[in-house]
Amino acid sequence: MHIGFIGLGNVGSKLSGSLLRNDIDLTVHDLDESLVSGFVERGARRGQSAAQMANDCDVVITCLPSPAASAKVLEGSDGVLAGMTAGTVWAEMSTTDEAEVKRLGQLVRATGGHPVDCPVSGGCHRAATGNIAIFAGCDREVFENILPVLAVMGRRILHTGPLGSASVLKVITNYLATANLLTLCEALTTASAAGMDLATSYEAIRLSSGNSFVHETESQVILNGSRNIDFTMDLVLKDIGLFQSVADRAGVPLDINPLMIDIMKDGAARYGERANSPSIIRRLEEASGQHVVCDGFPAEMVDDEEEARGAEVIPRGRDTV
Repeated sequence: MHIGFIGLGNVGSKLSGSLLRNDIDLTVHDLDESLVSGFVERGARRGQSAAQMANDCDVVITCLPSPAASAKVLEGSDGVLAGMTAGTVWAEMSTTDEAEVKRLGQLVRATGGHPVDCPVSGGCHRAATGNIAIFAGCDREVFENILPVLAVMGRRILHTGPLGSASVLKVITNYLATANLLTLCEALTTASAAGMDLATSYEAIRLSSGNSFVHETESQVILNGSRNIDFTMDLVLKDIGLFQSVADRAGVPLDINPLMIDIMKDGAARYGERANSPSIIRRLEEASGQHVVCDGFPAEMVDDEEEARGAEVIPRGRDTV
């Protein structure tokens, strides 16, 4: 397949890098020409416009920072929809709103194209190695067609159901990750204030029922002091805001998420919207007089799992899909 990739930011550059590394016929496009040039130097083609890419490619992937950005790339005068032809797949790998991806999906279908929402989860370090998880919401036939492409970018691929279902599950998982980050900040700051050795505290949490993926990644860069997880506060606010919208539409009166939104808004106001999300621990450090750092932890996460071609994950209770 000839793949077009639009959006070469923190996540998009890594996902498209996996395609290029595995010799996929790739055309790329981004507002930042320096990012495009770097890919062209490594063998990718330069996309002239989103419309041209939609016309020339079998699959057009968008990986953009907001639903508004995706809408502009699709609906602009020289956007994806202007060049979409029958049979072309539009794969939305951005974290986006369920209602918005369904709206855009209807426009794609009107051209004879096939929409897929396929956000990723697992951190930038796993996106870089092709070992990230990918959710895919679309018709089953479309999923089977695009699975070989997704299997190059991700290790575990889950068909979540119809269009929009992947976006709902993505913001649910990001909500849980944010809740885990904030509780870990409280746990580590309390351990420090109580005089506990922080390396021992890290291991105690890791070995216990309190362990999680977030602890094994973000706690490490917190304790290092870099707080660098390649994910910023404005993106956290976008994601938990999208989760709030899902809950509001479903009529679920949330207690915890509105508080988390307030905490993250305060952190963004104090330290900047582009501050790395683990920097939220600074609110507690400043309030308690603690400096929650410890020797022996890495400044950034690196995936140590060997890259391998991905495969579909079958939900339990289903012998076949």
